[in-house]
Amino acid sequence: MNVSGAQPLNTALLLLLLGLSLLSLRFGAAPLSLSEVVAGLLGSGPETQQLIVQQIRLPRVLLAWLVGMALGMSGAALQGLLRNPLAEPGLLGISSSAGLGAVLTLYFGLSALNDWILPAMAMLFALLATLFLYGLARAGSSNLTLILAGVAVSALASALTSLALNLAPNPYDVQDILLWLLGSISDRSFADLRLVLPFVLLGLLLLLAAAPALEVLALGEAEATSLGVNLPQLRVLIIFGTALSVGACVAVTGAIGFVGLVVPHMLRRFVQYRPGQLLLPSALGGAALVLAADITLRLIGTPKELQLGVVTALVGAPFFLALVLRSRRDML
Repeated sequence: MNVSGAQPLNTALLLLLLGLSLLSLRFGAAPLSLSEVVAGLLGSGPETQQLIVQQIRLPRVLLAWLVGMALGMSGAALQGLLRNPLAEPGLLGISSSAGLGAVLTLYFGLSALNDWILPAMAMLFALLATLFLYGLARAGSSNLTLILAGVAVSALASALTSLALNLAPNPYDVQDILLWLLGSISDRSFADLRLVLPFVLLGLLLLLAAAPALEVLALGEAEATSLGVNLPQLRVLIIFGTALSVGACVAVTGAIGFVGLVVPHMLRRFVQYRPGQLLLPSALGGAALVLAADITLRLIGTPKELQLGVVTALVGAPFFLALVLRSRRDML
């Protein structure tokens, strides 16, 4: 894949991401200066500062990177595969299905058997939702049908999650299930990072491997096949890549929506609308958006810290409505 055209954009997004990471390490209940943050990272500052930076804020920053990269790249890959500008893990019900798998694992106590059961169930449910939606796309369904089916999948997963919440036997189960309803990266540790890191990295690698074929697929399936693109292999890469990366993140953070919709649309023009070159910028941009939203909710002076999923929904829902209205005008 030729990435030279996207290289300046990737460099700019990486610098933005690094800057936001430093800001995230600074702000919180105990604000720190930049020098204190650096000293805490290097282990040369007071023990309290080292604890705050290394054990409380750094895992949160790194998890924001993973979640944003998974959602951003998955959204761009799904839009390229389905050739649908409205495709996105949250909108199509993939995130909520992964959340349902995680909630059922908690509800029936399966997570106590092994730490790996939770992300495995989340990825399995994400895979099932992705396969269902892709089956509709393969059957020749219109964009509208696909979006409505995604909304239906999301609604069903949310309803089953709410049912589990309603039937939860004790308040502690209710609190755990609410995590997947609201989405959050606060109070996470390096143990959570180690749990999801291999799955997210493998998923991102699968999606990146699909980039050259996505470039050709933009010409149409018939043209792509004639140029040597293995379409079944491309579909497997994107479906499993999305299920692994998004499912693993949801197992730890809950459903965080609209990142995969907003970021590719913001960056597509900078890569000349080439779906293959959009993947890496969408990953970096997704990480930057999640990190910026997380910093914002910590700076807002509310009695209780807002949840990340609420903030991204407040940003993404109007953006989605604007896209729908623009698409309607284009059809007239």
